[in-house]
Amino acid sequence: MILNAGCKIELTAMSTAPLVLMLRPLSGGAQQVNASFVQVEPPTSLRDYTDTFGNSCQRLILEAGPSTITATCTVAVADMIDADPQAGLMLVSGLPDEVLQYLLPSRYCPSDMMLADAQKIVGQALPGYGQVDAINQWIKRKVRYKYGVSNASTTALETLKKRKGVCRDFAHLGISLCRSLGMPARMVSGFLYELDPMDLHAWFEVYVGGRWFTIDPTQKEPRGNRIVLAYGRDAADIAFLSEYGPIQMGSLQAWVNLA
Repeated sequence: MILNAGCKIELTAMSTAPLVLMLRPLSGGAQQVNASFVQVEPPTSLRDYTDTFGNSCQRLILEAGPSTITATCTVAVADMIDADPQAGLMLVSGLPDEVLQYLLPSRYCPSDMMLADAQKIVGQALPGYGQVDAINQWIKRKVRYKYGVSNASTTALETLKKRKGVCRDFAHLGISLCRSLGMPARMVSGFLYELDPMDLHAWFEVYVGGRWFTIDPTQKEPRGNRIVLAYGRDAADIAFLSEYGPIQMGSLQAWVNLA
């Protein structure tokens, strides 16, 4: 399937403010980018660079006053996400170098404090994808999707206790539980076709059986038609907008349509 997706961000800079955006998808994995544009009004120069996780980032400086950032893309994506109940847990010695960092605790994912909880959740599930699926199903059953109960500092441990949150919280919880059991897990930001209500979205991926698998506990059934914008250890690494000056955020509109 080919999707047209994008977002429009209204914001006001109180004074000159440097920004870093992560709004340009890259080809790879299950997606092929046909076109991608980031525009700023009033116009200002953009400089692209690649971060340490391989994501495309855009640097710019806003002058004081209101601005509008519009990002659009056309991307060919997979209609379905893969699953493999036979994908097993890999020994650390066999993991690729670039995957090792996704075993470690991170700012919002204190996996070193969640092993006992993870063991209870997975029970006798087979190590590897079997445990991943057990975690995914447990989050779907036990954690309620609810706005306003978490914020930018909420960790996976807090979500585990509250049993409430939004897509970011669901992803942090799943990542932490998987890492605690020795499975590399990373956070993903992007677009999901027919997400309701439409917004920028977050989910996670787990590395078992020698490859990454997409997991999204916010959805009742596995769904493809996703556009990946960025990968990282947690939300701190994949913010769609990072400001380094006084910014007042306004509206955010997102859309995903068939091309």
